[in-house]
Amino acid sequence: MNIPALLALIAGILILIRPRLLNYVVAIYLIVVGLLGLFPRLAHF
Repeated sequence: MNIPALLALIAGILILIRPRLLNYVVAIYLIVVGLLGLFPRLAHF
């Protein structure tokens, strides 16, 4: 399962629905990608 691609898709849909969510969506995306980069075992559910 490609987590970054799935997160990017969800973020894009949320931004289309509510453009004001852009800051929050980008921040959450960066935090999740950063955590997955630091702790790769989190990506394996």
